[in-house]
Amino acid sequence: MKRLQAASLITAIKTPYDSKGDICLQTYDALIEQQIAAGVDGIIVGGTTGEGQLLTWEEHLILIAHCVHKFSDKLIIIGNTGSNNTREAIKATQNGFAVGMDASLQINPYYGRSSLAGVSEHLKRVLDIGPAFIYNVPGRTGQDLTPEVIEPLAKHPNFVGVKECAGNERIAHYEKQGIACWSGNDDESYLGRHQFGSHGVISVTSNIVPGLMRTLMDSQNAELNDSLQALMNWLFCEPNPIAINTALMMTEAIKPNFRLPYKALTLEQRQQGLALLKAINTSDLVGDALSLLADDDFNYCA
Repeated sequence: MKRLQAASLITAIKTPYDSKGDICLQTYDALIEQQIAAGVDGIIVGGTTGEGQLLTWEEHLILIAHCVHKFSDKLIIIGNTGSNNTREAIKATQNGFAVGMDASLQINPYYGRSSLAGVSEHLKRVLDIGPAFIYNVPGRTGQDLTPEVIEPLAKHPNFVGVKECAGNERIAHYEKQGIACWSGNDDESYLGRHQFGSHGVISVTSNIVPGLMRTLMDSQNAELNDSLQALMNWLFCEPNPIAINTALMMTEAIKPNFRLPYKALTLEQRQQGLALLKAINTSDLVGDALSLLADDDFNYCA
């Protein structure tokens, strides 16, 4: 538990695809190696950014097992095994721990929402299996996990902490009680860490500039934080992970292959992003080049 809570920079790692829309493990490994080189503490496997919602459970668990096998000596491996179906979440979480993940990421039931009492019971059942981060993202689930839900759950021995998207005031409220929190909003994460007492960030932006995000978590550098705000905002100009996918394709870190229903940013949006990425030192970017790409460069797989 101490090792998990000591992790201040966790990347919600991107899942790359080949031209047929299948997972490309060679590219995946290259992305993760760059995270390790930048000093990232851990990765979320198959999270929203990693398109767990587009993966089969078989693919999901293969990725977790693969990461454990190749990288568990260098990174904390957190498997996104949450579901809006309690039985499914239990099975996936059991399987994730069976293949060696360090912790799970759990979300409250979305779309087919439950009462807060039902949410609490759902989360208790998955916490019983092993260490878990609870993910509160009302913008995606349609339901805020308020302190009345989180505070009782925090007493569970397998409760690691909260990935919190409800803002820094909420984070400060929890941290004052000894409840570990990681910011789920990159643009707020620097202040969350240095002014509101968060344990760190579970980041999208660190997919493309991991070293700079490492600096933000480790040091007081308001100038760097200010300089990255425009990039962070651009990365969420469409629902995540559309922009981070497009950015990594523009830097040639991954091939320009999307699984539908995600499509690339528009030409105008890519032009905005290109200007932002050009302002960053090449050595700080993940990828070996930087280009605008044409609309017909992108491949869409069902």
